[in-house]
Amino acid sequence: MIDFPHSPPEGYSYEFTEPKCNTFAIWLCHPDVYTYTSHPVKTIWGFYRSNKKTYHAPIDSNKVGKKVLINNTTSFSAMQLKLNPLEAVLFS
Repeated sequence: MIDFPHSPPEGYSYEFTEPKCNTFAIWLCHPDVYTYTSHPVKTIWGFYRSNKKTYHAPIDSNKVGKKVLINNTTSFSAMQLKLNPLEAVLFS
């Protein structure tokens, strides 16, 4: 398994699956009930490559994207924010 440093947001949880050898998909499981489905809703947080010990942003739920620094991610997503300097101050 992986040593994932983020704690899930309040009410959420994480689920880890291994769709490919040495690649883990990290899913953020939602606590809310949605009217369009009776199944639990989850979104892809990102991926972890255990052989390289690297985290990756998702392209989609099946495709591994670019490598990211875990310190530059949030508990909601590995997607990198493109902030101007003022936004970076506000959201840090």
